[in-house]
Amino acid sequence: MVKMKTGQMLNTDFWKNSSLVNSEEKLFYLYLLTNLSTNHIGIYQITKKQIAFELGYSLDTVTLLMERFIEQYNLVRYNSTTLELAIKNWGLHIEPIKGKRNKSYLFSELSNVEDPSLISYVSESITQPEIRNLYESFFETERLSSSLKE
Repeated sequence: MVKMKTGQMLNTDFWKNSSLVNSEEKLFYLYLLTNLSTNHIGIYQITKKQIAFELGYSLDTVTLLMERFIEQYNLVRYNSTTLELAIKNWGLHIEPIKGKRNKSYLFSELSNVEDPSLISYVSESITQPEIRNLYESFFETERLSSSLKE
């Protein structure tokens, strides 16, 4: 485990991910997990241009890597309208900080997500029932309000 700026711990087992075949993909994934835009919920706003600048990659390379991670590996989703990126296995790679402080961080950050489908996507890999329930409460609320509008 490696401690991140958010106070969370990064599980170094992500290096064992057999679907990532080369060092460029592993570096890209490590960047997505640990860059300065990350937060406590695995869903954050970032532009492809920012990723390219911070990694020293071309925009074309970032676009290709994003497509591969979305379509081939199904490890991330990206909403190009809201500029939100969601990491599917966030709950497997990142150990959240414990206690009431953590729940308030999670609640605050989940409240700011513009695309609730990303919350559902990330919640699939969360194994802690209490945390998963918190995620689910956000997309269930959105689903209910959408059905009432119809």
